[in-house]
Amino acid sequence: MVRGQQKIQSQQKNAKAAAAKKKGAAADQKTAAKAALVHTCPVCRTQMSDPKTFKQHFESKHPKSPMPPELVDVEA
Repeated sequence: MVRGQQKIQSQQKNAKAAAAKKKGAAADQKTAAKAALVHTCPVCRTQMSDPKTFKQHFESKHPKSPMPPELVDVEA
């Protein structure tokens, strides 16, 4: 039953590799999400990923503040 032992060893090796990959993936997703937040609200310092969301946020949360120049041309 040589093949049976090889099968068990292979399964253990694959399980160990999958666990290591899964553990490392969580950190990569977190850093990628953080890097995607490129727009920062000048009033409340909230970070957003795209200009459309940024403009919607600014219009709803800070209606009395003047619109930042980078949001003037963006359609919400």
